[in-house]
Amino acid sequence: MSESSRDTAEGAGWGVSARGEYLRLVPRQAEKISWLNPRHLWAARNGVLASWFGDPTGEVRARWAARAADGAPADRVIRRDDPDRFSFLVIGDTGEGGEPQYAVVPGLLKEGRDTAFAVLASDVIYPVGGADDYGPKFFRPYQDYQAPIYAIPGNHDWYEDLAGFMRVFCDAAGPLPPGPAPRPLTRAWLRSLLWHRPRPGDGEHLDEARKLRSSPAQRSVQPGPYWAIDAGPVRIVGIDTGLLGTLDAGQGAWLREVSRGPRPKILVTGSPLYVDGARHPCPIEGGGTVDDIVRDPAHRYVAAIGGDIHNYQRYPVRLDDGRTLQYVVAGGGGAFTHATHTIPRVDVAGVTEADFRCYPLRGDSLAFYSALYGRRTRLRRFFSLTEAEAAAVIAERLGIGPTRAPGAPARVTRRMRLVAGLLGTGRRPDRGKRLRLPVRKAYQSLFSPGSATYRPPFFKSFLRIDVSPTELRLRCFAATGQRPQEVAPPVEDEVTVPLT
Repeated sequence: MSESSRDTAEGAGWGVSARGEYLRLVPRQAEKISWLNPRHLWAARNGVLASWFGDPTGEVRARWAARAADGAPADRVIRRDDPDRFSFLVIGDTGEGGEPQYAVVPGLLKEGRDTAFAVLASDVIYPVGGADDYGPKFFRPYQDYQAPIYAIPGNHDWYEDLAGFMRVFCDAAGPLPPGPAPRPLTRAWLRSLLWHRPRPGDGEHLDEARKLRSSPAQRSVQPGPYWAIDAGPVRIVGIDTGLLGTLDAGQGAWLREVSRGPRPKILVTGSPLYVDGARHPCPIEGGGTVDDIVRDPAHRYVAAIGGDIHNYQRYPVRLDDGRTLQYVVAGGGGAFTHATHTIPRVDVAGVTEADFRCYPLRGDSLAFYSALYGRRTRLRRFFSLTEAEAAAVIAERLGIGPTRAPGAPARVTRRMRLVAGLLGTGRRPDRGKRLRLPVRKAYQSLFSPGSATYRPPFFKSFLRIDVSPTELRLRCFAATGQRPQEVAPPVEDEVTVPLT
């Protein structure tokens, strides 16, 4: 294990010129997705249409569930024969198919070589979950991982009504037949006129791609887009939050039922319950929230891990009954990096800045984005901040000490403050909203999706969770794209969670 970004700048991948061996894995014609490309935005329009004209996810999910019911356990629980001590991986938001995704693979294979299985948490395939994209974005990168892979879909997997996901993970025969036609001039009718659907012939290369992960050790079939796994002493519960980050009534009833019992549980969700310094409890149709279920002491949840946001965050929330729940964001598996420097000083549910963990560190995030937009605007001398300068201005704006072992302190200048403000850096809550620049929301929704870069450090990550009868150990491993972190993936965060 090498030095992490919390130890040195070199541990974060700065100043290293040796690219990793992952480059030999990347397909020659790898797609480079840009969310500033109108073609990709138009293909991914279903999320916007669902928010304008009503979300059909619940109805479509119910039809998929009915089709997947043949041969699947009625309670949707996959019962494995893992011992009381075992390990598994969690990787979130993987499938862009470019260098950042493949840069995760060598470290994942090294640290996951003895794991029992892996879970993909949200957005398996970008941009719209097409079946033929699974070859270069799922089967090829993980062909050497010799264990089953289970998955929960993200909003991008739903942009083609989940057809590719269901074929790959649930052995569905093909796309769903069209449902009942909506009545003319209704909201549903307007939505149907613009709705993006799988193109004819999509999936014709899927059988060939499956050969890359065809060994008996890699075989897995799950009962649908939401499921539970009984593995050793724990139950892992995976939920499908669809296009808009909610649960339909049927899945909500199943979640309440499968959450009962004394077995310790880990939730895996496409929409994190705590992220960017705020709580997002995830509403359930008909009333209640996912977080209500997770917090109920009778259900014995110890952690809730979510994808969707493309970085790593951890919030240890202490509940009124004395338990501590670990709320984790684990979306660093390969897609563009969401900024962490836009997260304000953390003060939520009793979690303070001293308790909070993130990767990349805020200073590294600001340095990454300052270099990126310096190149894109051709204003490098104005925008570009060194990692030391970025760390210094973050410390000033948030009122926090240095996260990394301090070196020579950088002097904060007016230019540095202006760049930090333009790039959406958060502020201390006690300084009021008037000092928070209004670019922050626009930054997250526009600038971050345009931040895909093929120049290390990438700041990608994955989780390894080691389970024993009495505790689990959660570690976040980094993948920078640089050779030193590939040879010995650094641990960016680690926490031990009691199960008894």
